[in-house]
Amino acid sequence: MENGSIENIIKNTSEVVSVEELKEVMNKDEKRAYIGFEPSGKIHLGHYLQIRKMIDLQNAGFDIIILLADLHAYLNQKGTMEEIQELAEYNKTIFNAMGLKAEYVYGSEFQLEKDYTIDVYKIALKTTLKRARRSMEVIAREDENPKVAEVVYPLMQVNDIKHLNVDVAVGGMEQRKIHMLARELLPSMGYKAPVCIHNPVLTGLDGEGKMSSSKGNFIAVDDEPNTIKSKIKKAYCPIGTVEGNPVLELAKYYLNYPHTIERPEKFGGNLTISSYEELEKMYAEQKLHPMDLKNTVAKEIIDILAPIREKLI
Repeated sequence: MENGSIENIIKNTSEVVSVEELKEVMNKDEKRAYIGFEPSGKIHLGHYLQIRKMIDLQNAGFDIIILLADLHAYLNQKGTMEEIQELAEYNKTIFNAMGLKAEYVYGSEFQLEKDYTIDVYKIALKTTLKRARRSMEVIAREDENPKVAEVVYPLMQVNDIKHLNVDVAVGGMEQRKIHMLARELLPSMGYKAPVCIHNPVLTGLDGEGKMSSSKGNFIAVDDEPNTIKSKIKKAYCPIGTVEGNPVLELAKYYLNYPHTIERPEKFGGNLTISSYEELEKMYAEQKLHPMDLKNTVAKEIIDILAPIREKLI
């Protein structure tokens, strides 16, 4: 396997646990990677970041499994099973339009089987209540009086890795505690510890917490161009501020470099940026106006999403 494939997989990730183990897996003739999605709202740029990583793995020879986590969504109070499954079908359409070639598996197809259930009980015997709850802190709905479902959820997610027979588990950084639980427990059940690839969690356009369809602070992949422009125009993007700036984050993960920022001559004319690091430095030094950054990011996002929208129409 070419080293370039490893570099491509690692690019723009928050961490890989571990790179050495990933290299070993990549030498296998048959290798499987998965990510789970709760069908619970619009597919947005945060999800697209994850799908792009699955496409990187696909290009490196992995078989890709997408878990349409209907039972997980149900446990996380995201709607009735009928509503969740209807949304899951639309999500499949979008993922295909993004260029992903995957095997789609509903959680309810295997998570109600006897062997799966017995393994959940085995994992429950190996996991403290405190550990299970801590692993769900970033994922679960905020609830002053949490349901038992909140601690069943991570046990099932650990078990999914075994029963889907995957080598690599992919998710956002909010999945890290569950993935580390899987790496710790699965070897004691006769299954290998998965390689875990964690992607960044995009900040919402309001600058408050993660991008989320439930918070309305997102760009959906099927948004109209004028909607995208409007959303980015209103986005939190204080001059000179880098930390927690959602527009800069989009520039980091969605702009290709070198990149030309188009500006009127009276504001200095067009500007070619060789790397994201250069862009961030210029912005921090207030050499780039927020509106120029926003216009550039909006144009690029519209161009990236155009072929996906065309396939969905």
